[in-house]
Amino acid sequence: MIALSPADRAGVDDAIAAALDRLQARAAALGDGAGALASAVAHAAGGGKRVRPALVITAYRALADGADGADGAGDAQGDARADAAVWQTAAAFELLHSAFVVHDDLIDRDLERRGEPNVAGRFRVRAGHYGAAADDAALVGDAAAVLAGDLLLFEATRLIATVDAEPAARDALLQIFDDAILVSAAGELADVENAARTDVPDTDALLGVAHDKTAAYSFEAPLLAGAALAGASAPARAALGAAAGDLGLAFQLVDDLIGTFGTRRQAGRAPGADLREAKRTPLIGFARGGDAWPQVRSAL
Repeated sequence: MIALSPADRAGVDDAIAAALDRLQARAAALGDGAGALASAVAHAAGGGKRVRPALVITAYRALADGADGADGAGDAQGDARADAAVWQTAAAFELLHSAFVVHDDLIDRDLERRGEPNVAGRFRVRAGHYGAAADDAALVGDAAAVLAGDLLLFEATRLIATVDAEPAARDALLQIFDDAILVSAAGELADVENAARTDVPDTDALLGVAHDKTAAYSFEAPLLAGAALAGASAPARAALGAAAGDLGLAFQLVDDLIGTFGTRRQAGRAPGADLREAKRTPLIGFARGGDAWPQVRSAL
């Protein structure tokens, strides 16, 4: 697995912290509820492997080095500006991921993430402390998850919109980000609709949904964003996008296996959640062609 250098990790973490600190400082003036929401947002965006930032920075470093020429020379001020831009862009993709995770937990009716209460879970507990009935506490938790995801989406977009890059590169970043959000939303909706169907879509369609809900924003967009900042050629960006789509699909298939057969530690939530929710993952599509399909179908 690719990893961030200590300097790049620190740069990304600082950019994320600055965005979250800004949010918490502004929310503090709006009362206890807003402060608790901003704190939950910061908690949701904390930690993680920083996979998407690593992809942004790896693509940028590889393609920028190739564009620098033999000596790779550059002035220190320009290098510092470029580093700040790529770190801020990488931070935006981490916040985008956090936003989708918060909304995905809400869609899946999960109250845990990484073995501890997620945004909805935290706010259910908070509502219980002031005497809310169970149904009301659930509504509060769901509302908090919607709003937390919305705040993270805006912060991610704000970082992209304000990145200190050439106008053409910033326009390209906004287009990449815009496309990633739309494709991911379409993939997530298709995933939910498929779970509500009485039939099972064909495996190719399920693979398409798996690509759209994950590969677009987790692999294609981060790699293309790094390429855009590096000023990569159109053929290089096309090749990178095609490879990223395959990587993202593989990533989602592994996640489907964990969601079906993984332990609580691996999945960060109760085992077998995908089966209980009757999710029509590609795994189910492949199972349809096996001898055990009647038993699987009955269970679903």
